[in-house]
Amino acid sequence: MTPWPRWGVYAAAAGLLAILAFASLSAGRVWVPWSAWSATADDPRWAIVFGLRAPRTLLAILVGGALGLSGAALQGYTRNALADPGVLGVSAMAAFGAVATLYFGLAGGAPWVLPAAAMIGAGAGVVVLLALAGATSSLVTFILAGVIVQTIAGAGVALALNLAPDPWSVNEIVNWLMGSLADRSVEEVRLAAPGVLAGCALLLTLGRSLDALTLGETGARSLGVDLGRARLLLAVGVALAVGSSVAVTGVIGFVGLVTPHLLRPFVGARPGALLLPSFLGGAILVLAADILVRLTPAATEVKLSVAMTALGGPFFLAILIGMRRRLA
Repeated sequence: MTPWPRWGVYAAAAGLLAILAFASLSAGRVWVPWSAWSATADDPRWAIVFGLRAPRTLLAILVGGALGLSGAALQGYTRNALADPGVLGVSAMAAFGAVATLYFGLAGGAPWVLPAAAMIGAGAGVVVLLALAGATSSLVTFILAGVIVQTIAGAGVALALNLAPDPWSVNEIVNWLMGSLADRSVEEVRLAAPGVLAGCALLLTLGRSLDALTLGETGARSLGVDLGRARLLLAVGVALAVGSSVAVTGVIGFVGLVTPHLLRPFVGARPGALLLPSFLGGAILVLAADILVRLTPAATEVKLSVAMTALGGPFFLAILIGMRRRLA
């Protein structure tokens, strides 16, 4: 498939995102029809739109964009199609940092404590992952490094659940771990937005470095790329973006894995060209999934993380099968 012109990709993604954002403001248990948008200011549906659905829509765009862009940056840096913050344990490390604040009761002291702990956890996850796997590691080594990071984070979360002082603490941690955008407010948007935007801005500067790395580390250095600086920007950018996202929504997996693969036929294989489209594509994917979970006919709303896992699991398996066939 011939890649689309860059402006065509941006225009199509921005248009679809705008349509889904409007649908997100309208869809739910209580539908907001076209006629309500011209209603008077005292219409009770305005409270639903701006008090409940607008923060949820903004968070879906921010979180989805952050996860999609982080996945594209990790895949470009490692030259590995399976790189993803969720699959490789970065999101789990962010969750471990946040759960630690919930376990020790630190999250209630100041609103910035939990996001800060999640960012530190995500940053530690990226550093450990890159240190274990290395930028030129094989597919098997990279996956094993991700499994190690995921296992360490999972063990920490399990220990916090096991030693929780009361059932209410366990329930709070479990509900938070099951990623969701339900019942989020403007306060969560204010907490997530600075870290997400700063992290994404750092990751978007890596385009030239990621393109050069397609030639290998030696080739990238010959083109004047500072690999140490690129690794630092990657670690800090992913830590800020993923940590801020996980801090307000919990763990939402597979967005960073699925989004770049869906966009490569339209954008091409050049990693730098995939970064901004992956931000838009991740936002579209999470926004669409969040609309669908709101419309499920269940008594209680399905968690967004469950929906994304149901989508991403088979997609992950299909990628592995395709790689096995190509290597056979």
